[in-house]
Amino acid sequence: MTRVQLEKVSKVYPGGDEPAVADFTLEIPSGRLVAFLGPSGCGKTTTLKMIAGLIHPSAGRIFFDGEDILPIPAEKRGAVMVFQNYLLFPYMSVGDNVGFGLKMRGVKKQVIAEKVAEMLALVKLPDIAKRRPTQLSGGQQQRVALARALITEPRVLLLDEPLSNLDAHLRDEMRDLILSIQRELAVTTVFVTHDQEEAVLLADQIALMFDGLLMQYASPSEFYQRPISERVARFFGGLNFIPAQRSDGLVRTGIGDFHFDAAHDEQAPSGNTVLTIRPEQIRLNEATEVNSAAGRVRERIYVGKYTRYKIALGEVEVEAVSSAELPDALGVGDEVRVHFPPDRIWVVPA
Repeated sequence: MTRVQLEKVSKVYPGGDEPAVADFTLEIPSGRLVAFLGPSGCGKTTTLKMIAGLIHPSAGRIFFDGEDILPIPAEKRGAVMVFQNYLLFPYMSVGDNVGFGLKMRGVKKQVIAEKVAEMLALVKLPDIAKRRPTQLSGGQQQRVALARALITEPRVLLLDEPLSNLDAHLRDEMRDLILSIQRELAVTTVFVTHDQEEAVLLADQIALMFDGLLMQYASPSEFYQRPISERVARFFGGLNFIPAQRSDGLVRTGIGDFHFDAAHDEQAPSGNTVLTIRPEQIRLNEATEVNSAAGRVRERIYVGKYTRYKIALGEVEVEAVSSAELPDALGVGDEVRVHFPPDRIWVVPA
């Protein structure tokens, strides 16, 4: 297991006006599974390649267990990268592909054969060593690429969009496999994705990037409960944003004053702010006047498992999600009382 640290890492490509990555600093504890998440072009794959040694940073330092690895060539770092397009050798058998790294190290054939069998069993493909990559499905090729990376016992495993080329049912299967293998081997793992749900399901910690900058590094639940900005909240599916003034435990808005349980949390800003609450955390027609406002249903969408409402609260519109057990309980035009639980309100800078 290996602890990975990045200190003020930046990358400016030749001819580029803006850095692809700027002042990227974070620490990945040993044995953790971390996602680099963000939209296309935000710098997440560039950062992954700098850890692997495939790209040299323009500034900053990278450490494995406190050792500066920038002077160490890629093939000696112990960081192995699985690429989005797998990069299997088509003229080699699956077994030869998986054992290639050990062959380059001069490991004996018998040992390689044993390790190949072990790795293929680990990725649940025990009987395909003699096939060619062209005879495999996309999901099988992804597993072979993973086995090829793991056979060298890397200090750090790097995965570039590991699920993006797979169909939905294969994606779920591969996600479960990656998670089980990572937990079994306890190898420090970093994966790149643009899919927020994928990051939440897999990662211990998420590093969210926009425009080459690290915006927030936190657990998945913190992105839902305590986003650092409106942009972060929107990326994680936030829909409700109400201009507000926060002072101590009270958030004042144009639709009323709301008590706020996180008033003393240092992460929550004061003064001009924006109140945000997720649609599924709003409560409808609860028997309380505290933290509630009167509204009217503007739109109702029944989707089976739940019902989504758009509700007008004066000049403000919010979205709420309710259980679908009573799909006819509220209709368009109905009056409704909207309750904001104090422990579910969060405020971000205006």
